[in-house]
Amino acid sequence: QVQLVESGGGVVQAGGSLTLSCAAAGRTFSGYAMGWFRQAREKEREFVATISRSGRATDYVDSVKGRFTISRDNAKRTVYLQMSDLKPEDTAVYYCAANVWTTTKNPTSVDYWGQGTQVTVSS
Repeated sequence: QVQLVESGGGVVQAGGSLTLSCAAAGRTFSGYAMGWFRQAREKEREFVATISRSGRATDYVDSVKGRFTISRDNAKRTVYLQMSDLKPEDTAVYYCAANVWTTTKNPTSVDYWGQGTQVTVSS
């Protein structure tokens, strides 16, 4: 089992930047593929980005490509989401996700969730 704790959310103006962090505790971090999902008010939770166990493979939802970067530091047991050129439509609660072995874009297939961190982008 793994416990995930997100940090780094906040309020930012459109065009600004934020970096989210997700610290993991528990079983071997490098054994988990990691991801970020988000859920806006009255909307379903959606995939944002994933990263493989080694960190060599990443994937993004089209709406954030070129603006967001997912990375991980297995020694620090932490995954990051660097967000730039933020838009009001990026406003949501952002959740860190962990999956044993393989990445997933399907929220219903995620093995472990963090508690979420709010990101608000003002226009």
